[in-house]
Amino acid sequence: MPPTSSATALAPPVDEISHPAPPHVRGPRVNLQRIGPVEFDFDRQVAVMAVVNRTPDSFYDRGATFAFDRAVESVVRAADLGADWVDIGGVPFGRGPAVSVAEEIDRVAPVIAAVTAARTDIVISVDTVRAEVARAAIEAGAAVINDTSGLGDPDMAAVVADGKAHLIVCHSLGAPRQEKPAAHFDDVVGEVRAFLVERVARAEAAGIPRGKMIIDPGHDLGKNTLHSLELTRRLGEIADIGLPLLAAVSNKDFIGESIDRPVGQRLAGSLAAMTVCILGGARIVRMHDVEATVDAVRMIEAILGMRPPVRLEHNTHPTHNV
Repeated sequence: MPPTSSATALAPPVDEISHPAPPHVRGPRVNLQRIGPVEFDFDRQVAVMAVVNRTPDSFYDRGATFAFDRAVESVVRAADLGADWVDIGGVPFGRGPAVSVAEEIDRVAPVIAAVTAARTDIVISVDTVRAEVARAAIEAGAAVINDTSGLGDPDMAAVVADGKAHLIVCHSLGAPRQEKPAAHFDDVVGEVRAFLVERVARAEAAGIPRGKMIIDPGHDLGKNTLHSLELTRRLGEIADIGLPLLAAVSNKDFIGESIDRPVGQRLAGSLAAMTVCILGGARIVRMHDVEATVDAVRMIEAILGMRPPVRLEHNTHPTHNV
């Protein structure tokens, strides 16, 4: 039997084995929140976001899920493996050839529509920086817009507000798909935090409720490896903004450069970075390897007292030996 999602597997509190998260875990303290069809309690769980790239030039899968059928199958497979959420993208953030608005919509909207018709137990977000694509994605059934440009399109906030969707506000520098200059920050954490606070205020002014926003510090997006490592170490300062925090660290270059591993050999490093991010307050993790991530997240939840173990057998019977 495939594992259920951490959202649906969350057991009722058990007095003798569950307790609040330790005080050193400075995560967002929000109550139950409905995102699309799923209710999350970010005090007691971490949501696993899978990644499906309907692109021919994804840095990770090199077009393996570009075909429509493969993309839909990958979303369903991620849900079967326990993902709470799937992020569908039609244009990578990194440099590459231009993709028209119409082409991006054609890549993502049919997949969203097919998945939302087939599965009603998983959150679907779309990774886009364009308001027109966001509008089409919401109409197709997406519950969240993952804007890695941090509202670079001046119409984005209004479109998300009109569509009553959630918004992921991400920090990045430079235009997507273009070569970036060498990264420079005087204080990367302070500057990222200030950017996110300002963009959240901008989104609120456009009509998006604070309760429908998620923040992402944007590991590697306009940052070098030292910047991304410092963000990871000091992630609590970003989590203290008080909104659910997304960590998108899977297979990023800062991991590859830190442990000298190419794409495809970064799972252990990705899980280690993810764990540190959760300890720093992340409550949504965007990861490529769903099965390993779900196991790791459930273990972290159990260690932190966010959820009880699935079962208790070891040394629970008087005849058992130590």
